[in-house]
Amino acid sequence: MAMLNFEKKYRVRGGTLLGGDLLDFWVGPFYVGFFGVTTVIFALVGTLMIVYGAALGPTWNLWQINIAPPDLKYGLGLAPLKEGGIWQIVTVCALGAFGSWALREVEICRKLGIGYHVPIAFGFAIFAYTVLVVFRPLLMGAWGYGFPYGILSHLDWVSNTGYQYLHFHYNPAHMLAITFFFTNCLALGMHGAVIVSAANPRRGETVRPTEYEDWFFRDVVGYSIGTLGIHRLGLFLAVSASFWSAICILLSGPFWTRGWPEWWNWWLNLPIWR
Repeated sequence: MAMLNFEKKYRVRGGTLLGGDLLDFWVGPFYVGFFGVTTVIFALVGTLMIVYGAALGPTWNLWQINIAPPDLKYGLGLAPLKEGGIWQIVTVCALGAFGSWALREVEICRKLGIGYHVPIAFGFAIFAYTVLVVFRPLLMGAWGYGFPYGILSHLDWVSNTGYQYLHFHYNPAHMLAITFFFTNCLALGMHGAVIVSAANPRRGETVRPTEYEDWFFRDVVGYSIGTLGIHRLGLFLAVSASFWSAICILLSGPFWTRGWPEWWNWWLNLPIWR
C-alpha cells in the first residue's frame, strides 16, 4: 500500500523538459515522456543495426560477433555501411539512447522534487563512453581508433591497446581509476553487508537500529561516516572511477605515444637521487 500511495504523489503533471503535457505519460508503473520515446527509438535502431551487421557474417556466435569501426583510411569521414558505417550508426544511436535516458532521469527528478544526483552520476558513465568512441578518435584523427562492438573483439582491443603502450597499468590516471573502482567496491560492499546483518537478524531476534551500524564501523575502522555519508562517499568513488578511467585512455595516444613506464623517468631524474 505504501507504494500505491507513493504513486499518487509521483504521477503529477509537469517537470517535462520537452513536449509539455503531450508526452507526459506512463506505461504501467514506468514514466516514459518524450525522452523515453527517443530512448526506445535509438535503442531499437541501434540493436537492429547490430543484428544487420551480424547477418553480414561470418558468424552468429554471440561471442564472436564483431561490429568494427571504419578503417583508418576513412579518417573522420563517413564510411560505407559494410566497411564501418554500421559502427558509426550504432555509435550515434548509443549516444542518443544514453543521453535520452539521462534526460528522462532529469524529468523524473523534477517530478519527484529531488536533486539531479542520479542523472549527473550516469553522465560520468556517458562521458567515459563518449571519450572512447568520440573524443579520442577525434583527437587521433580517425574513427577507426574507437573500440569495436563485440565481446571477444572488444577484449582483444583492450589487450592490444594495453600492449601498444607497454605496461598500461603504469598509466597514472589508470592507477587512480583502479584505486577508485576497488575502494568503491570495498566501501559499498561493507555498507551493504552491515545493512543486511542489522536488518536481517536471526529468528527470534529484533532488527537492529542504525546506531548498531555506526557502532560496528566505529569499532572496526575507528570512525563511522554515517548513513548519509556512506552514500555520498559511494557516489564520489563511483563517479571518480568513471572519470579517471576516461582520462587514462584519453591520455594514451593523443597526449602520450610512448610506453607508460617511460613516463616515470621524471621520478628517477629528481635531484634527491643525485
